[in-house]
Amino acid sequence: MEAILRLQPNTEQIQALLDRCSNVKELKQIHGQLLKKGTINQITVSRLLASYASIELGNLAYARKVFDRIISPNTVMWNTMIKAYSNSNDPEAALLLYHQMLYHSVPHNAYTFPFLLKACSALSAFKETQQIHAQIIKRGFGSEVHAINSLLRVYGISGSIEFAHILFNRLPSRDVVSWNTMIDGYIKFGNVDMAYKFFQTMPVKNVISWTTMIVGFVRTGMHKEALSLQQQMLVAGIKPDSITLSCSLSACAGLGALEQGEWIHAYIERNEIKIDAVLGCVLIDMYVKCGEMEKALLVFSKLEKKSVYVWTAIIGGFAVHGRGREALDWFIQMQKEGIKPTSVTFTAILTACSHAGLTEEGKSQFERMRDVHNINPSIEHYGCMVDLLGRAGLLKEAKEFIESMPVKPNAVIWGALLNACQLHKHFELGKEIGKILIELDPDHSGRYIHLASIYAAAGKWNQAFEVRSQIKHRGLQNLPGCSSITLNGVVFEFFAGTGSHPHIQEIYDMHA
Repeated sequence: MEAILRLQPNTEQIQALLDRCSNVKELKQIHGQLLKKGTINQITVSRLLASYASIELGNLAYARKVFDRIISPNTVMWNTMIKAYSNSNDPEAALLLYHQMLYHSVPHNAYTFPFLLKACSALSAFKETQQIHAQIIKRGFGSEVHAINSLLRVYGISGSIEFAHILFNRLPSRDVVSWNTMIDGYIKFGNVDMAYKFFQTMPVKNVISWTTMIVGFVRTGMHKEALSLQQQMLVAGIKPDSITLSCSLSACAGLGALEQGEWIHAYIERNEIKIDAVLGCVLIDMYVKCGEMEKALLVFSKLEKKSVYVWTAIIGGFAVHGRGREALDWFIQMQKEGIKPTSVTFTAILTACSHAGLTEEGKSQFERMRDVHNINPSIEHYGCMVDLLGRAGLLKEAKEFIESMPVKPNAVIWGALLNACQLHKHFELGKEIGKILIELDPDHSGRYIHLASIYAAAGKWNQAFEVRSQIKHRGLQNLPGCSSITLNGVVFEFFAGTGSHPHIQEIYDMHA
């Protein structure tokens, strides 16, 4: 580096030096030598500023000092600083800087607006987004695809999907990013049906299009549709990435579709796709929920790096299968390996203790979570403790525990105690808790059914009928139970009390 600086370096050499910088100290040395030799010009300053403001070197404060000392920063320099602030923990500073840019009448280019809109996205700033939208139109960038796509994205994130839709319809030309942005926006808005209409209509789909739609189906519990779409994706010749595969495995876990899960696992290995922590977690979760604990352990054993999330997935697996002692052993082993448990890990271990009847161990872990690991219990942890005490028949202690909680108990907490009351036939307390649940969640039909079951178990048939009649009186929907099986790679769903399955008569004939 010093040999080059002793000469009169050209622009390419300077850029090569800047690219090799590993810290701000080296960058300042280059800066000082360039000042000393008088080789500073606008191009050099722009590149120095970009290096100071880069995420890798991360000295935004010093970059701002350099920027403030430039007499007449050009558009590239303003964009560099706006971009740096939009990527920082202070995105609002990007908008404040843009206000100064307008004040100084600095020309804009195609790169100015995407950085600004990224800042708006981070802030969910709808009003500011509209103002920047006006600037885009005013300055003649209304047909600039990167700016418009950024605008679509921000409208979607800020909850103004209607504005995005209107803008999309007015676009003279749309690329695949425009379509993908609308699909993602409607999924975030919670309208998966509209997202799917966009997906079906778009002329050209890429891997992001398919993956975004699959993610949307999985998030809304439409696991069957997610797997069907993944199959269509493969038929279309689109190679799934690790995100697609992770979501498809989550759908398999949700359905208990072991065959598809194993096929995806084989596809991963056949295509030599690296199983990272995320993919490892969902593979373990899929095998756990499909009842294949040994295969989950095999996946765990083959992972090169075992993060806390992978350990938690295994501990959670033992919990689901009622193997509480093994869950505790693995929890202890995890800590011996130097892995610190998270709040999710404690949810898993408390669940394991609850399902295996390890009451004292569960109490001990709950105390250690606060006292040793400095993790404040969340509502999920309190729910686990109520379930733990309830399953053990400690109903009075469970009720006192709820009443002493520092946070207001929700319907899930009281529901756990109500389940315990039904299990241990403590009908008087069950009736009391059932009434509390209905007051907390009056629009949930399941609460009425639960209380009616308590009355029925106690032989109070009139009261049970009265509670059930409130479901109809309030106009609540009583959703039927649903089960599913997988046969030859196809998922079949059956709803309780209905004969809606197309092959129901053949099934009845087979049973007969």
